[in-house]
Amino acid sequence: MKRILGLDLGSRTCGVSVSDVMGMIARPVETLRFQDDDYDQCLVLLQKYIDEFQIETVVLGLPKHMNGDIGIRGEVSIAFKEKLEAQGLKVVLWDERLTTVAAERILIAADVSRKKRKQVIDQMASVQILQGYLDSKS
Repeated sequence: MKRILGLDLGSRTCGVSVSDVMGMIARPVETLRFQDDDYDQCLVLLQKYIDEFQIETVVLGLPKHMNGDIGIRGEVSIAFKEKLEAQGLKVVLWDERLTTVAAERILIAADVSRKKRKQVIDQMASVQILQGYLDSKS
């Protein structure tokens, strides 16, 4: 099985995680930083990991409102999905509601400082997104 990339896309950051080759465990990779809403730059930065891990499938967090509606951030994720698909990747949109909250709780429980949490929260949220997808497949 090929590795799968998990993404938590924000307006200036993108948390990146990757699965193991068995498709069972997600691990954090990096938090990419780019200019405000410059998703083309984000795609360029992501290419390194797409190539390194020979990625064919991406699980992209889809932010929804608590009532299930898709807002502006969700529309941005859908547009980014189309950019990834134009690169020949299969993209799965995954409901990311409360993933950042769950990631924050995990980091607090691990006694990670506030400063360090801020640096890694996006990649930990991407782990939550990818792990949710992987768990649904087993």
